[in-house]
Amino acid sequence: MFIQTESTPNPATLKFIPGQDVMEVGTADFPSADTAGTSPLATRLFSVQGVTGVFLGLDFITVTKGDDLEWQHLKPEVLGAIMEHFQSGAPAIEGAAQSGHTDHDGPDSEIVGQIKELLDTRVRPAVAQDGGDITFHGFERGVVYLHMKGACAGCPSSTLTLKMGIENLLRHFIPEVTEVRPVAV
Repeated sequence: MFIQTESTPNPATLKFIPGQDVMEVGTADFPSADTAGTSPLATRLFSVQGVTGVFLGLDFITVTKGDDLEWQHLKPEVLGAIMEHFQSGAPAIEGAAQSGHTDHDGPDSEIVGQIKELLDTRVRPAVAQDGGDITFHGFERGVVYLHMKGACAGCPSSTLTLKMGIENLLRHFIPEVTEVRPVAV
């Protein structure tokens, strides 16, 4: 098994591409070892000392490390854990994958539908290339609330991505949008 690695805009996060599907559908974000219970893959990765976050995409895995370690020391152990997982035949996640966007009912449901459509077609594919995901969390009084996952969470350029990229895109196509803000879930 050959596992490719790619850097991400977040220096604390690397993207690992195993050359096969990781998830059947959706994504799964494990920001700490305490949240990895449903994922044999994430549990295995958190057993590597220094791993502080795991994000599973359709065909990639992003791993976040603590500030006190260097990738040159941690990367071989992470590669080994990924390889062991795929050789074991265990699923990446047990049960249903995490859904993408938060549901939203109410008077703004048409606007929210447009926001989700733009996120799914224009934003999420680009962000997935960097090892992350961005999902809709809410819309209130012109403000769109987004949840950043994987390499996007804690990335130094995430504010720029939100303000200059996503906010400008949404404001261009949906005049009701006035601002985009990140949320921590």
